[in-house]
Amino acid sequence: MRAVLIGGAGRVEVTEVPDPTPAPGQLVVRVGACGLCGTDVHIADGTFPPAPYPLVPGHEFAGEVVAVGHDVTVDLSVGDRVGVDPSLYCGHCEPCRSGRGNLCANWGAIGDTVAGGFAEYVAVPAGNAHRLPDAVDFRAGALAEPLACAVHGVRRLRLGLGESVLVVGAGTMGLLLLQLLRKQGAGRIDVVDRNPDRLPVAEALGATATAGSVAELDGRTYAAAIDVTGAPAALAAAFDAVERGGRLLVFGVAHEEATIPVSPYRIYNQEITVLGSMGVLNSYAAALELIDRGHVDTAALLTHALPLDGFPAALDLLRTGQGVKIQVLPGG
Repeated sequence: MRAVLIGGAGRVEVTEVPDPTPAPGQLVVRVGACGLCGTDVHIADGTFPPAPYPLVPGHEFAGEVVAVGHDVTVDLSVGDRVGVDPSLYCGHCEPCRSGRGNLCANWGAIGDTVAGGFAEYVAVPAGNAHRLPDAVDFRAGALAEPLACAVHGVRRLRLGLGESVLVVGAGTMGLLLLQLLRKQGAGRIDVVDRNPDRLPVAEALGATATAGSVAELDGRTYAAAIDVTGAPAALAAAFDAVERGGRLLVFGVAHEEATIPVSPYRIYNQEITVLGSMGVLNSYAAALELIDRGHVDTAALLTHALPLDGFPAALDLLRTGQGVKIQVLPGG
């Protein structure tokens, strides 16, 4: 089969690799759509430490079951359409045993640490596959993984009805969070992004106001602020915009050695809560349900679809901030 293969920093090719066969407890899925995200850029650049090389990337995907291995106990058969939760948890470390598998001491993920969805076919644990609702196509189904991350983040935030929220970053994740916050009953939701092309999309999806930077919001403060960028300067600005007694959710992925200036006195004196949100945690099925029920506008986010050979061009689109969600369709 053909697949994207990353051999190390800057070594990206679309080439022939062996077809996968299902091990016991696995399915093989013919990939219908697979989305790119910032993690794929980090893997391509050699700046994602968990990634082994060579690696077939791709952790946001949906497709059709084409083979079922022995000892599969879930109710899925050849021909079923599925979305796949890429999470691979060991199940026996302390975080896993306490119900926090996303913090697994032996964490892994399809497309991040084992072969993923930028390929014609991929083998996955059967328990990670979720049947797609009839009305959800492969492109919308591939959005379930990033939406599941957003669902986990909003759960961590514990939003109160009518509370004001600042979202810094209007890419796929920021726009998914915006839609969930509206459904959760947020009051004012302001969205910031340096890319002016994304701000009209945020406005169409319900942002109260948009701006190119936090500074342009004239000192307004919020009950909660979410940084989706991972950029230290943006994260610091989001922290400064949190009102007394408010919360900061660190959602974007910063470089592991990045730091920001934070006033511990302010955290103490104003009872500021700082939270992190890492990946998917028991939220994938909920994400599919939200898509199926029409609570999330997927069409507004799906801006680019390229064939498998177009993966290098898709990476360039992502790096330059063009569009919103860029996907590869391995079937053409």
